[in-house]
Amino acid sequence: MLEWNEFGKKVPMFKVLNALLVTLVMIWQSMTVQAQQTSHADDSFTVKVNVHEVLLHATVRNNNGTPVAGLGQNDFKVFEDHVLQPIKHFSHEDIPVTVGIVIDNSGSMRPKRAEVIAAALAFAGSSNPHDQMFLVNFNEHVSFGLPAGMLFTDQPEQLKTAMDTFIADGQTALFDAVAIALEHLKKGDRDKKVLIIISDGSDNASVHTKAQVLALASKSDAIIYGLGIYEPDDPDVRDPHVLSQFSKATGGESYYPATLREVLPICERIAHEVRNQYTISYVPSNQQMDGTFRAIQVKASHGLTVVTRAGYVAPLRSPTVGAVKPEMRN
Repeated sequence: MLEWNEFGKKVPMFKVLNALLVTLVMIWQSMTVQAQQTSHADDSFTVKVNVHEVLLHATVRNNNGTPVAGLGQNDFKVFEDHVLQPIKHFSHEDIPVTVGIVIDNSGSMRPKRAEVIAAALAFAGSSNPHDQMFLVNFNEHVSFGLPAGMLFTDQPEQLKTAMDTFIADGQTALFDAVAIALEHLKKGDRDKKVLIIISDGSDNASVHTKAQVLALASKSDAIIYGLGIYEPDDPDVRDPHVLSQFSKATGGESYYPATLREVLPICERIAHEVRNQYTISYVPSNQQMDGTFRAIQVKASHGLTVVTRAGYVAPLRSPTVGAVKPEMRN
């Protein structure tokens, strides 16, 4: 495959990809140093809530779809089942994240391997020094990319090493990989949890069904972002928009770059959005533990659009077990 350079001459695609990877490594090194220089030494910027609070991570956009920063608590109103709720905690800071990067290493992704690594490095390059990151590789088998016994890392370099050692081959168990990643996210102790799925959306080897994984995603407190890398006429891709279903169920977003040049800006956009969300929590006025769904609506001033979870399922009261954290879903 060939790509045009600025002189109108065709250049082999592998040279373009290699140049992109070198650029991404340089960006990652620069951003990591900046993050370390501006990071806090403690967790004072992390919002802590108890089991009776509902925690939301909200993205605010203007009419052009551009994220909006600089809003204050008074610019927001939170409603649960149409009843206004007093906001208890509010922040707009780069709080640490537990983030899993789920990478498709099946045979169908072999021609796109360089783009996949480039996308993952672009996101990892924006990491906060207090982040908890992990990598899930999958073909027909699902495995963790970090060394045995290491649940998370705060070093993007370790993720890069893990990506480089996996060979793209075999079938595709996308649904199993997402299910395992969602379960692993629960082991993290950061308030915000994010999954980045990089795949062509194909699945031909999972034990889990799409419906089962969508249910797991909607009940989790994860925000899922998808990056779909595939050719429109690829016969192996039977459900190209499955990533959109995962992201829609969790308040995230999925992107489908038409060209290689779009991969880096998209990943930077995802990273920027994750780093610039508003964190809002409230104590529901309805404290009934009845297992019902509670619809949530967050409004912002100036007619801005707010994207967050659509609600949660209230816990059921147990005679032997105390209150549990509300079960979130979209």
